[in-house]
Amino acid sequence: MASVQLDRIGKTYVEGGVPTVHEVSLDIAEGEFCVFVGPSGCGKSTLLRMIAGLDTISTGELRIGGRRVNELAPGERDVAMVFQSYALYPHLDVAENLGFGLRIARVPKPEARRRIEEVARLLQIDHLLQRKPRELSGGQRQRVAIGRALVRQPGVFLFDEPLSNLDAALRQQTRLEIARLHRSQDRACSIYVTHDQVEAMTLADRMVLLQPPPPGATEARASVAQCGAPLTLYHRPRNLFVAGFLGSPRMNFLPAQVRERRADGVVLALGDGTTLTAPMRADGLADGETVTVGIRAEHLRPVRGDDPRLTEPLQTQVQWLEHLGDQSLAYLSGPGGALVLRLPEGAASPSIGESVPVAALRDQLHVFDARGEAVLRLHEEAPAC
Repeated sequence: MASVQLDRIGKTYVEGGVPTVHEVSLDIAEGEFCVFVGPSGCGKSTLLRMIAGLDTISTGELRIGGRRVNELAPGERDVAMVFQSYALYPHLDVAENLGFGLRIARVPKPEARRRIEEVARLLQIDHLLQRKPRELSGGQRQRVAIGRALVRQPGVFLFDEPLSNLDAALRQQTRLEIARLHRSQDRACSIYVTHDQVEAMTLADRMVLLQPPPPGATEARASVAQCGAPLTLYHRPRNLFVAGFLGSPRMNFLPAQVRERRADGVVLALGDGTTLTAPMRADGLADGETVTVGIRAEHLRPVRGDDPRLTEPLQTQVQWLEHLGDQSLAYLSGPGGALVLRLPEGAASPSIGESVPVAALRDQLHVFDARGEAVLRLHEEAPAC
């Protein structure tokens, strides 16, 4: 099996233009499941295609299994790719589609037959081997596409949004199957591209969040906004982009100013003069600096009396309620803008128009400085990637 090293990889389509992918450096270990996630235009599929050899690399060096592969053809890189569109041959049956790559590689027929039957059993499509793609459902076609990669026994598996054509229930089922298959491959390295943060959060050992160049940008900016364990990115975003991209509903953002810097934190003033004391490091902030307070919906609480875990209360009014079965969301107007509150399970829903004081869990507050970078909490170290 193989590891993958990206050393300052970049891609520019127009000479002298802003790179689509810029300065991506990653070490993806054997057996690791790494997910590239981000909004449209951030370069995640382009980066995957460069690893596969389908796009040329403009800058940097790519190594697979310790070997430089920048100039190697796709078939020489020990990778197999699963595409979004299945890309099955309509005139071949399932068995022939599974074995097409083996035939090109001139694998002996007995060995090819053994691999095809083994993978078909693993994917539970062994009863479909004589069918043509037009006779299969979308989920079955996707299994065949995945199986075609598995039979090659590559060192690196590449997945380019393989579930986007499936309905919600089938996406969930296939997502679990991909996770199970990855574990069954022991030391195989998997790199998966998606725009769906649920897929990214549930599949990844390590998640790489990519950001697109700003509109009208004339200078390059590093493409990787943050990488690490999925829950690290969720609970400790390093900037406003990461905080705003991950989470549903989106993190609440409120503009504020630094009122006072103290040893136990920072006092912040919101738009209506309400103050919050955040347990953040004060050394990187200036008095009067404009900052952004971030609060996730699940970290807001209706105020029911004194609670030392909570910040000072914010006065809000309910604008709309959304009941989603297992949870309810209250859309509030408050100091500095709109807020979304995820009501605790079993809590009574307020009425539209009702005034509701809410407070945030103090140790779950996020503060971003004037540049949009996260201010570290007291006794906290910066995320590694």
